[in-house]
Amino acid sequence: MLLSTPPTALYWRRSFPGDAEQARAARRFTSCLLAGFPALDEVLLTVDELVVNALRHTKSGQGNGLFTLEVLGRSSGVAVAVTDQGGPGEPAVRDVDELAESGRGLRTVSHLATSWGWYGDESGRTVTAMFAGEWLQ
Repeated sequence: MLLSTPPTALYWRRSFPGDAEQARAARRFTSCLLAGFPALDEVLLTVDELVVNALRHTKSGQGNGLFTLEVLGRSSGVAVAVTDQGGPGEPAVRDVDELAESGRGLRTVSHLATSWGWYGDESGRTVTAMFAGEWLQ
């Protein structure tokens, strides 16, 4: 288990094929699980960014690749994590030219989430984002 689960929490985990259309499936999965969470839109945008990064920058987006999405809900908030199959780079917030068409994903996550972080290596990484808010009342 990649996310620590307190006794009063709900936890879900699902693996998806490494195809671009699976970003939509991951958002739908998350949306169904977290209906009613006040920051649901921010969580869904974050899931999308993390999945797209896994597909673009790691082995998860190559032939027969996979990524795993974990969702943890508790009364004080929500955490989402995407685990990929690794790649050459490390997740980092980058400064990009204002006309650049990409490169803002983790900066967006850093503004939306209460906190975020990652661990792993070139064999596989997990990026996690936390969101505060009352839920599961």
